[in-house]
Amino acid sequence: MWGGRFAGGPSAIMREINASIPFDKALWRHDIAGSRAHVAMLGAQGIVSGEDARAIDEGLQTIAAEYERNGVPEDWDLEDIHMTVEARLTELIGPVAGRLHTARSRNDQVATDFVLWVRDACIRAENALKGLMQALLARAEEHAGSVMPGFTHLQTAQPVTLGHHLMAYFEMFTRDRSRFADARDRMALCPLGSAALAGTGFPIDRQATASALGFDGPTRNSLDTVSDRDFALEFLHAASTCAIHLSRLAEEMVLWASQPFGFVRLPDTLSTGSSIMPQKKNPDAAELVRGHAGRIIGCATSLMITMKGLPLAYSKDMQDDKPPVFEAAGLLDLSLAAMTGMIADSTFQTPRMRAAAEAGFATATDLADWLVREAGIPFREAHHITGAAVKLAEERGLALDALPLDELKAIDDRINARVFDALSVDASVAARSSYGGTAPDQVRARVAEGRKMLGTGE
Repeated sequence: MWGGRFAGGPSAIMREINASIPFDKALWRHDIAGSRAHVAMLGAQGIVSGEDARAIDEGLQTIAAEYERNGVPEDWDLEDIHMTVEARLTELIGPVAGRLHTARSRNDQVATDFVLWVRDACIRAENALKGLMQALLARAEEHAGSVMPGFTHLQTAQPVTLGHHLMAYFEMFTRDRSRFADARDRMALCPLGSAALAGTGFPIDRQATASALGFDGPTRNSLDTVSDRDFALEFLHAASTCAIHLSRLAEEMVLWASQPFGFVRLPDTLSTGSSIMPQKKNPDAAELVRGHAGRIIGCATSLMITMKGLPLAYSKDMQDDKPPVFEAAGLLDLSLAAMTGMIADSTFQTPRMRAAAEAGFATATDLADWLVREAGIPFREAHHITGAAVKLAEERGLALDALPLDELKAIDDRINARVFDALSVDASVAARSSYGGTAPDQVRARVAEGRKMLGTGE
């Protein structure tokens, strides 16, 4: 490959540090697609003969069938997937294979392959997120009226519904899905034809290759094109944010599955046992999703650090762009699949959730709100009165709505029997009927909107 520039071949160390075929073989489908588009354009432009273009294209299709059937061979002397394909093409059709590389460089070739791969990874993430969001919608509708404690600081705050809680994650994943779609929008221009860094003197048709590969058009600056990895960084940033959301959901499933909470039974298919304690059912899948988030964030950090000090245009550092992207994409695919299964197949222990909501003075704010509405008391004063009522309930070991009326009136004689209409957990969630609130009707309305957004219901 190196031609006549060097008197000898690379040392064993150089051969090993330089080879990327162990990981960039993942690009083989995109490399062959790019090469087929390129040679079709060369033939159409008369840069290579029609006969040679057909021979090259047929050879590339043969290679694709071989790789699909047997996988990609790893010959480190060929360095990467691009030379591996070209070497096999030469074996199949002879010296005419050398015409394929006319008017392109490995720099624009790898940029094209990589952006095609990342674009596909975005589509995979969007589709997987849709599946997770559909699972959340189904469970949220099922539990639109199931009462549970809402938390701040992991302390019981106010009653909410399980459906409302699950729909909070639906909103997070809605934003995640839009991030992948937005990133894909900025992958709409094709690098092929930028050559090494300055373009080419051959009369190529970049619009033709761009259209053949599903791009809107060609990139506008060859220097930027061969040194751009923004598309990979954007994918990693979207993946990192999504992984954070998955980790938060996984953390809650871990907590809820523990005996002190007892809010959920995870499916056996996504749990493991203990080698020594037969009673254990460990939430390992959720814990691994939580752990994978750190690795995905690390992948984003890795590529940012790789890119931060590189002058224009291409530098060999950029060979290290693919491993973190491939790793993050694989981890994200697994995490999304695991959480989708967990949401769809877990059994929520709603009586335990309700009991926890009733036990934690979660309707204290409702008492304060009632005092403001019914007695015209300023909220700060109502807050103080409610605090005294909570203290009394705690001392008596009673829920707020179990306190006798005369004891409540002893705290403030403006309290009357109508207060009990506001102090049950069901009354509390029903009262939160503002748009986006936890009231069951609001949850059902948000579920309907979510289905319409996903195109899965009216």
